[in-house]
Amino acid sequence: MTQHQEQGVQQSSGHAGDRYVAAVARYFEAWNATEEGALGKAVAAAFCADVTYTDPLADVAGHDGLAAAIAGAHAQFPGYEFRQLGAVDGHHDLARFGWELVSAADGAAPVAGFDVVRLGEDGRIRSVLGFLDRVPAV
Repeated sequence: MTQHQEQGVQQSSGHAGDRYVAAVARYFEAWNATEEGALGKAVAAAFCADVTYTDPLADVAGHDGLAAAIAGAHAQFPGYEFRQLGAVDGHHDLARFGWELVSAADGAAPVAGFDVVRLGEDGRIRSVLGFLDRVPAV
């Protein structure tokens, strides 16, 4: 097994490297930014300019499209924040992680899921594929 293959095995066993952890931390900074100026800066820091974001409720591209999706989530769930669930798992230019949307008022977490992200060479996220595991009844 080559050193590169060994690194991939180690990272896929749940011990993601700093590159993945840092990218996911920036992801949550962006998703938790609520002020318009802060949101744009956080999105630009975390995501490539041509980012694509796809989940069951959204399919957007670019910083503006993603910022609008984030603002929409906060409009629908005011007073909630996105929190990471568990560890980041990564290999090559991919990482996956769980998350939940938590109320600051009472700790309720009506929405949860996991995302798979692809990183660019600069460490920012190029694409996001999101999956919803728990959603509120309509």
